[in-house]
Amino acid sequence: MINLPKVLRSFRFAGQGIIDLFRYENNAKVHLLVAVVVVVAGFWLKLSTTEWALIVTQIGLVWAAEGFNTALEKLCDRVTTQHDPLIKAAKDLAAAAVLILGLTAVVVGLLIFVPRLYAFFDLIN
Repeated sequence: MINLPKVLRSFRFAGQGIIDLFRYENNAKVHLLVAVVVVVAGFWLKLSTTEWALIVTQIGLVWAAEGFNTALEKLCDRVTTQHDPLIKAAKDLAAAAVLILGLTAVVVGLLIFVPRLYAFFDLIN
């Protein structure tokens, strides 16, 4: 049987993690700001349901990657404060994963927004 209080407690912990991510992590704040700009632009350009699905997926993937990266960095910092080449490699690889997802999100955004912006400005002229 599902233990509902335990499930609700897990959601509360996860919610606190989301709040902490955007409250304390500078890169997450940048991702949040970019997401807000993208969402506003999406409403302005009247994105289709499919385009929204792609945009929301990209935003969620970048935020999740940033969360994993932050968790890994905090765990590594807890393990040792001394320079360790393997911990440096783990942190660099996690940051690279966020960068790869971020760049992929930019490409998806360009594929969606550039044609719409071109059409919008073409209609104005």
